Amino acid sequence: MVSPDHPRLHTTSPMAKPSVPRNKSSFCLSDSLLFIGGAFFALLLVWSLWSFLTPTTDPSPNLGPLGDSQSKSASGADWLNCGEDSVETTFYDEPELSYSIGKPLENWDEKRKEWLKQHPSFAAGARDRVLLVSGSQPSPCKNPIGDHLLLRFFKNKVDYCRIHGCDVFYNNALLHPKMGSYWAKLPVVRAAMVAHPEAEWIWWVDSDALFTDMEFKLPLERYKDHNLVVHGWAHLIYDDKSWTGLNAGVFLIRNCQWSMDLMEVWASMGPQTSEYKKWGQILRSTFKDKLFPESDDQTGLIYLLYKEKEKWGEKVYLEGEYYFEGYWHEIIGTMDNITGRYREMEREEDTLRRRHAEVESEQYGAYRARCYLKEAGNGRGSWRRPFITHFTGCQPCSGDHNQMYAGGSCWDGMRRALNFADNQVLRKFGFMHRDRLDSSLSPLPFDYPAAD
Repeated sequence: MVSPDHPRLHTTSPMAKPSVPRNKSSFCLSDSLLFIGGAFFALLLVWSLWSFLTPTTDPSPNLGPLGDSQSKSASGADWLNCGEDSVETTFYDEPELSYSIGKPLENWDEKRKEWLKQHPSFAAGARDRVLLVSGSQPSPCKNPIGDHLLLRFFKNKVDYCRIHGCDVFYNNALLHPKMGSYWAKLPVVRAAMVAHPEAEWIWWVDSDALFTDMEFKLPLERYKDHNLVVHGWAHLIYDDKSWTGLNAGVFLIRNCQWSMDLMEVWASMGPQTSEYKKWGQILRSTFKDKLFPESDDQTGLIYLLYKEKEKWGEKVYLEGEYYFEGYWHEIIGTMDNITGRYREMEREEDTLRRRHAEVESEQYGAYRARCYLKEAGNGRGSWRRPFITHFTGCQPCSGDHNQMYAGGSCWDGMRRALNFADNQVLRKFGFMHRDRLDSSLSPLPFDYPAAD
């Protein structure tokens, strides 16, 4: 008979040794230790699960030196730690460096070459790198719709550059206080050359000019032996001596010493010099069809080509084969016919109406040009989209348009051209302007225009 004061520990095996009787105090101590051990184990388990589910964060910000991945510049070179001086120097470290017209820059080709050598990631592809530059006046427009129009013109340039990989700089400040109006572009272009040594070309496009063929890409290979590209005609410059022999509202200029030198000579006819009035007289006496007495940038450039053809003319490409910049008044009336021809082309060719990403636009544009536009021609009389439409004489900001145009024709023409270009962009987003005088949009059906 087992006494209740001496309980027996039952085992599951008959071969187990019989338990050794214990007194009451040792039994209580053993139970206490078991309880404490179990509680500790449970606490450890809960803590482990909590740590796993809640990642540890460092409450203090990392204010130490940049890590390896952060200490690399865009060029791939080691960037500076705090307090360190740059090991390599560039032309930017020269105290005499100037971004301004009137302070000639020498050895620019060598300086650019050395800078590109120090920044190898920018050197790759530099030969075709383009910076588009445009701008407008510092103050608000007098024309009530002027600021809206300029915003849309700017959006158009941004759209084109996004599609074709150009960088954009838009300026609305006078970089030289005495060079306003049409002369204001020269200080901007000069400063852009210095600020962007990675760009081979600086492409000035007036604020009132817009891209109306968003697929067309500059044929840079054509200009490989030239330093300046303008829309112009040799016979008007050298034979007729006309101040309309070229248009200086759009030009492509190479970022090189030749261009730096040209800019200085060209700008010497501007309003910042004491010879400004004299140059107005010289230009008007040389070009009999010039209507106003002031010296202007366009006539000044034509004068340099006419008088110093050997020095400047050989490196200037007068582009007349396509609308490098086209006169809006002869273009606007052709846009409905052009739209119809392109729509018919796309109804017949499913590849052209196939939906695709905007980033593929260049490839589809090249396919269209190669397979369907060889017979379309270029320029006046062509049913190909005009590359750039320039609203010369309309003055969208001031509203002081040339009196040979009605104001309504300028503003309506701009809306038509802007929506014509915008449709080419919005199509990649599934929308279009049905009416080119209306800003409202309509969603495009699948397989447009075959299903339209």
